[in-house]
Amino acid sequence: MESRRSDRKFLQKVYEESGNSIVLLTTASISQEGNFLKDFLKDKKTFYYQCEYASPKLQLALLQKQVSVQCQQRLSHDSYDECFSRIRSGDASKLVVVIDHVERIGKKNTEFFQALVKLRNKQLYPGPVLILMVASSLTWNHRDLREWLGEELCNSIDHRRSLADISFLELVRALEDYSVKDSVQTYGVIGGTPEYVRIWDSTFSFKENVCRLILSPSGGLYDAAERVITSELREPQVYNTILYAMATGKEKLNDIYEATGYSRPKISVYLKNLAAFDVIEKVMSFDAGGWDHAKKGIYRIKNNFISFYYHFIYSNRSALFTMSSEEFYDTYIAPGLATYMQRAFVDVCREYLSLLNLMGKLPLHISKMGTWVGKEGTVDLVGENEIREYVAAICNWSMDAISVQDYENLQKNLKLARIRTKVVYLFSATSFTDELKALAEADASIVLVDMRSL
Repeated sequence: MESRRSDRKFLQKVYEESGNSIVLLTTASISQEGNFLKDFLKDKKTFYYQCEYASPKLQLALLQKQVSVQCQQRLSHDSYDECFSRIRSGDASKLVVVIDHVERIGKKNTEFFQALVKLRNKQLYPGPVLILMVASSLTWNHRDLREWLGEELCNSIDHRRSLADISFLELVRALEDYSVKDSVQTYGVIGGTPEYVRIWDSTFSFKENVCRLILSPSGGLYDAAERVITSELREPQVYNTILYAMATGKEKLNDIYEATGYSRPKISVYLKNLAAFDVIEKVMSFDAGGWDHAKKGIYRIKNNFISFYYHFIYSNRSALFTMSSEEFYDTYIAPGLATYMQRAFVDVCREYLSLLNLMGKLPLHISKMGTWVGKEGTVDLVGENEIREYVAAICNWSMDAISVQDYENLQKNLKLARIRTKVVYLFSATSFTDELKALAEADASIVLVDMRSL
């Protein structure tokens, strides 16, 4: 996958640099980075330690054990300094020291972090070393690192890198046996999480993958959404209640209040926490002047996999226990899947327009893109350049065909939003009516995009 190749190239470049360095590697999504690390560490001299949730005394004992096992060293003092002074590469090659799950080290364990600084500064180990501090918890991306790591270690971090999700285009390339429709549906379920894409087998149908990976107790993604929420956030019952309300269409603070019964101040705090972990987002309507007609204070679940789970599975877990995964899919997922996939299709179309923009194939160079959410309707995509010229788009996933009426509704919403476009793009996963095709042929400002050409 291209994003992972880019990440590996980055780490390889740092590895080949002369001197010692510390890299803080964090995940930008809910995922596991184990396979990525193994690929990078292949054929390199490595000392690997996975931190555990433990007291400083036990953490030290666990590290000492790994030094003894991996480096065949006998330790005589209870100190982190001695641990890192005894690691060895065995030759003149650079040693990669991996401190995995570094977020499990408590703030009060300053000796651990001070020892890493000494290691980088060649005060403990004379040979060349690359120190990879890997934070696999979403919380690490949003903590005050200076408070957590201390001033000295923060100043000693040479590089920071987040492992990003892959794009839809990369997902299509990875699932080479899938049609574009199957790929869009897959993206709508698992998003661009590389490790989820890795286990999604395109030799199985979309339904078969959902059944075997998500609905089956032996599946790799069974209960994955709830595991993330319970491992990252306290009071999962509150977060579950709020996320379920959002998944069932409650998108404003007052709607969530009425659905959950929690106070508005309490909900605001929990929404803020969920947003900090990239689980939800506040949707800001594209501001082009039609603010009076725009909806305000809209929230939505940002993470595709968590959204899918709370939309289709969370409230039906009892049925999943009594049914086969195939029966559950047919009963609870299939009937609402087409409507649900609209949001994923909009994201795919957004990426398509961004790619055209990058290639210089739009009538103007977009510097900002978003969605206009109106009180009477929505413009799925709005793009603006630096001199406030616009393109806009609507995206149809489930309607039989986009019609002239749909185009006229778009124009009505654009007028309410006070957006005058140079070109409008009409994306459809199905088709277009003959009347709309004729209109587009006569008007160059109307561009029809069939999903099969994406």
